[in-house]
Parts: sequence; C-alpha cells; structure tokens
Amino acid sequence: MIRLPLLDEHAPDRFPDPRSALIEPNGLLAFGGDLSTQRLLTAYARGIFPWFNEGEPILWWSPDPRCVFHTDTLLPNRSLRRTVANAAWQVTINRAFREVMRACAAPRPGQAGTWISPVMIDAYGTLHDMGYAHSVEVWSEDRLIGGVYGVAIGHLFCGESMFSACSGSSKLALCALAALLREWDFPLIDAQVSNPHLLSLGAVETPRQVFLHHVAELSSRPFDQHRWQNVPAMPATRLLHAEAVRWSD
Repeated sequence: MIRLPLLDEHAPDRFPDPRSALIEPNGLLAFGGDLSTQRLLTAYARGIFPWFNEGEPILWWSPDPRCVFHTDTLLPNRSLRRTVANAAWQVTINRAFREVMRACAAPRPGQAGTWISPVMIDAYGTLHDMGYAHSVEVWSEDRLIGGVYGVAIGHLFCGESMFSACSGSSKLALCALAALLREWDFPLIDAQVSNPHLLSLGAVETPRQVFLHHVAELSSRPFDQHRWQNVPAMPATRLLHAEAVRWSD
C-alpha cells in the first residue's frame, strides 16, 4: 500500500524532501494542501510541482530524472525558420496569460480531459498578477495561435505547458522564451516530466539530485520581475534572424 505524506493546509512552506518521492509512480511526493501563492512558490523553489486531474486531490511531484531545456542550445531549426519566413507572425510577452492557459487546457486529440482545471487557471493567474508567472504568445494578426507559460523565481524558469494552433507556433514560442531567458542569464527551463515530444524539441533528462542543486542556486539569485513587463512585441522573422546570427557566430 502506498502511503503518501498529507500536507498541512496551515503550513504552506512545508514539503517533504523531494528525494523521498516514490519511484513508481515516478516522483509522486505528497498530496493535499492548497494552491496558494506561498505554497506554489515554495514548491517550485524546491523542485516540486502540482499535477492532478480535476476532481482528484492535489498531487505534488518531483520526478527522477528531470526533463529540462538548456537555453543556450534551444534554437530554431531550419524547418521552423522556413515556416516563419512565410508567415506574418508576431511574438509578445505577458499580453494574454490567461488566454494561453485556457488554450493549453483545451483537450488534445485522443485526450478525455485536462489537468489545467479552472482552479489551476485561477491559481496561476494570481501568480501572474503578482509577477511570478509569465507567458509568451504567438499571434497571426489578432489571432492567438501559439504560446507557452510558466513560473519564474529568481533565475529559475519552470515551464508548465504550451499549445499550438498552427504548425510551428508552439516551438516558436519556446524558442522566443529561451532567447529572452538566455539574455537574462537563465540557463535552463524546467520541463518537468520527460516525453518523446519534449525530447524531440531538444529537452534532455537530468538526474534529480543535479536538478535540485541547480534549483537551489538559481531560485536564490535575485531578478527584477518588472523586466518581464517591458519586453516589446517583435515580428517572428526578426526574432529568428537574431537567433540565426547568434547560431552562426
């Protein structure tokens, strides 16, 4: 019988040691508690994240290995550059956070539901309002066609989900995020649980102990969150041109 620690709803800063998470299911650490801002920020700063379906208790995870993107190697490939060259797309930051979350919540083909419930949208929307959660949006004229969102603490960025309504738009959002984070000296993007799609985009698996070391160091490095609010919109072609120049250096 699996016995998981039950989180104290009155102690949002208390979590079990992530290294005590179950082997099967991989990374399951605890249940219960709430999605308050303090609890979420505490969790991410310790390499822990919530993941549960609507109607289930809140489940907290810290898998081993951990899936991450390194911002200095996450670059647009030839196929993406070719797609963007023939499309008048624009990239923005934090212009439509909740819309990106709702788009990410839409069930994919073959899925019966989503883990991004209204409760999650409310909780992360509050994080966004407080300057801790951020989104990258891709637009075709006035239509939102792709995006990615996540949580930033110090110099740590924890990716949550992304969506694509046009081929290549989610990869563009991810590359735009990596370019911005690289400029600000964020070395990695936490992608949480490994899967073939993330690995095909350039993610790698990292032992949990190594990841937790990075989390402790990066989350404690101060960063001015107001910088997220001052990023200008940019045509996708200009972004990819800048990345191509860097790639050739």
